Amino acid sequence: MGKRKKSSRKPTGPRRKESLETQFTCLFCHHDKSVTVRMDRKEGLAELFCKVCDQRYQSKVNHLTEAIDIYSEWIDAADAAERDAASGSRRPAASSSRAAPAIDFGSDGE
Repeated sequence: MGKRKKSSRKPTGPRRKESLETQFTCLFCHHDKSVTVRMDRKEGLAELFCKVCDQRYQSKVNHLTEAIDIYSEWIDAADAAERDAASGSRRPAASSSRAAPAIDFGSDGE
């Protein structure tokens, strides 16, 4: 035995999907709505940039990634870079064309 169908219930239309933000506040210059995100899903690359201070960030994207995800990754990367700079531990710089100088620690025989 099932429930009776209510005749007063009217069919609802499709649910309205709330859109997410696409313009954000810059972490460095603090201008509102100056940061935009461009996503190229075919290439799998997203670029975030500030129109005022020309700050840039690139990240990989997939079919589920939205602009707010790239902005959040940028915030996390900026915080991590600030922590690294504050602690004094630096990553080695990119390799140069010069060879590293040889260090002589002395020998036992001489």
